[in-house]
Amino acid sequence: MRTHEHKAGAKPAALVPSVVVVALLFLSACASSPATSSASPGTRFPVSIAQPGGTTVTIAQRPRRIVSLSPTATEMLFAIGADSQVVAVDDQSNYPASAPKTKLSGFQPNIEAIAGYTPDLVIAAEDTGGLVHGIQALHLPILIEPAARNLDDSYLQIAQLGAATGHATEAATLVAKMRSRVGAFVASVAKPARPLRIYHELDNTYYSVTSATFIGQIYKLLGLTNIADAATGAAPDYPQLSAEYIVSSNPDLIVLADTKCCAQDIGTVGSRPGWSGIAAVKSGAVIGVDDDIASRWGPRVIDFMQAVAPRVQQLEKAA
Repeated sequence: MRTHEHKAGAKPAALVPSVVVVALLFLSACASSPATSSASPGTRFPVSIAQPGGTTVTIAQRPRRIVSLSPTATEMLFAIGADSQVVAVDDQSNYPASAPKTKLSGFQPNIEAIAGYTPDLVIAAEDTGGLVHGIQALHLPILIEPAARNLDDSYLQIAQLGAATGHATEAATLVAKMRSRVGAFVASVAKPARPLRIYHELDNTYYSVTSATFIGQIYKLLGLTNIADAATGAAPDYPQLSAEYIVSSNPDLIVLADTKCCAQDIGTVGSRPGWSGIAAVKSGAVIGVDDDIASRWGPRVIDFMQAVAPRVQQLEKAA
C-alpha cells in the first residue's frame, strides 16, 4: 500500500480482569455530558480495544504519556482533546502545528528511541520493523490503527482512541459532527448526470486508489467513476497503474495528491508523453490537493471533499 501516512518506560499497573467494550462505551458517550479537558464522564479503565487480526489490547489506566507514530492518529488525538497527553509524535505528524514533532519514524521505528519518551501508550498505523513485538517486550500497550477503508472505519478509530485515552465523549461528539458535515455536504452536491471518470494520483509512479479505500469511497459519494477500479490484475486497494492505462482510460478529472512529495501540477502532467490528449488535461480539470489531507482518514476529510467537489460541478456544467 502506498500512502503518505506510511510515510525505558514506567511499568504499567496490574491489569484488572474486567473488560470495557469500546462499542458500548462509545454509544454511552453519545448521551454523556459535554466534553471537558479531563477524562470523559463515565470513562472507566481498563478498556480493551479490538485490533486487526482479532487480537485485543487492554489499557489498564488512563494514559498520560502517549507516543503517536501515525499522522492520522495524531490529528484524531488532538481533535478529541487528548493533546495534553501526547508527549511525542513521529516525523510525519505535521498537523496540528502544536503537535510535539520528533525524529521518531513510523516507517523504521526505533524501539529504544520510542522508549526514551517513557510512554504508557504507543499508537501506530502499521506494525513495521517489529514495532509491536518491541513495544510489547517493554510491557507497554500499543494500538495499531491501519488505513481506513471507508468513513465508518475512520469513525470507529476515533471512537477507539477516545476510549483508549479517556475521551469517549469528545470522540462521540467529533464523530457526530463529521457525520453531519459529510452528510450535509454530499446532499448539497448534485451528482453528475453523466459518468465522470476520475484518476487519483498518489505519486508520480502512478500509484492510485480504488473504491475499496477511504478516499475511493469519497469519490463514490460524489458520484464519480474511478478508473482504478477496472484495472485488471492490480491491487484491490492501492494499485500501481501504467501510463498507458491511464491515457486509454481518458479520465475527465485528475486529482494530484503528490503536489508536495513530487512537485506535480497540471504543467508536469500535461508534459508527460501522450497525456496532453486526456480529457482532464485538455479541459484543465487537473487539481492539486494537499498530500496530507488527501492521504489521511481523519477529521479533515471534509476539507478534501470541499477541494474536489467544486471542480466536479464545473465539469457537469460544462457538459
